[in-house]
Amino acid sequence: MTAKEREYKTLCFSNEGLDRGAKEETMEPWDLTVANWEASGLKSDFTKKMKTPPVPTELGFLPKDRVTEPWEHYYMTVLADEVFELEKKIGYDPLVRMAFRIPFLSYEEEVLEEDEETFVRRDVDGWQRRYYKHKTVKTSLDAIPVKPIVWDEESWEKHKAHTLEAYRTYCTDENMEKMYGTYREISESGAYPIRFRLMGFFWILRDLMDNEPMLYAWYDYPEMIRDIHRFQLDMYKEQMDKILKIVKPGVLFFEEDLSGKTGPMISPDTFDEFLRPCYEEIIPFLKERGVGHVIVDTDGDFTKLIPNFMESGVDGFLPIDVNAGVDIVKVREQYPTLKFIGGFNKLELLKGPEAIDREFRRLEPVIRQGGYLCGIDHQAAPDTPWEYYQYYVKRLGEVMAECRGEK
Repeated sequence: MTAKEREYKTLCFSNEGLDRGAKEETMEPWDLTVANWEASGLKSDFTKKMKTPPVPTELGFLPKDRVTEPWEHYYMTVLADEVFELEKKIGYDPLVRMAFRIPFLSYEEEVLEEDEETFVRRDVDGWQRRYYKHKTVKTSLDAIPVKPIVWDEESWEKHKAHTLEAYRTYCTDENMEKMYGTYREISESGAYPIRFRLMGFFWILRDLMDNEPMLYAWYDYPEMIRDIHRFQLDMYKEQMDKILKIVKPGVLFFEEDLSGKTGPMISPDTFDEFLRPCYEEIIPFLKERGVGHVIVDTDGDFTKLIPNFMESGVDGFLPIDVNAGVDIVKVREQYPTLKFIGGFNKLELLKGPEAIDREFRRLEPVIRQGGYLCGIDHQAAPDTPWEYYQYYVKRLGEVMAECRGEK
């Protein structure tokens, strides 16, 4: 069977026609983690080739050896080949990871003010941030936010107009084909699964406004939020209609991160008012065009919102944050049709083989039930020993083969 078929059937609840469970990683790795593994024996030059983006509103990796074209930040496949090769070397069933991004990252960098110790710069995402001159700055995570790109209706209208101009300039059929067309044959053959990501409907507000202003905006600017979501949905539907004729992801996930250790940052009522209509509109659209599973990415304890997400059409969740108190075994008992990616406590990797085996035993009932791609609950921490991680990957393959598939 093809790797794409294996992934799909692993996320189903039947072993019929399945040779073994898929052996995949939840997310692409942290660069600091890979650097430590390379220093400990991993034969890879990943960190020599790839770097993290300069602003926190862009995820993934960018190449170190060249300047990327603007459309590469929107039709995002630049991380696909290098992460694929890295996962293959580590021992996974490798994935082709890609994304589409609304062209918010379309501003020219500009220093707006400075003094002896600091300067304020408008970054590529339009945010203004203060940087300290004496610090070696790698990303804007090292800076102090001064002003987000959106804070009221007027600023949103201005940013929307700017984004539409970038959209018309760079999000062309020609550029789309340049970036995704390389993977058409892989998609058609099913040789490897494609995992696609889109910015979610909570996430987009945080990226535009920052946390506290965003949380007030649900009450102060509800019509602006609806307009942001309408803009987002219209752009997704126009672009994904074309992209899904080139590649068909087995898993497409929406980045949300709308929950913390104590629970969701919005109530079920707020979800139903603002986010539910978005998911109810976009999920059937995506599935009609060949997407296998639609998953939501949220850290923390999201369990209060599970009924709302399921009623909206969501198939499941990743990465299932164990250290926020989310017990995948108990959640599956309560929601037997809910699907998962992740769920393996990454902190157990730090303790060695016995702890790793114990964690697999904890997860075994859910693995055997199906509807579950077992993987780390986010990404391995930078201090995870390479020796222990190798053991984890080996055992993951053994457990997925033993617990899933026709026998």
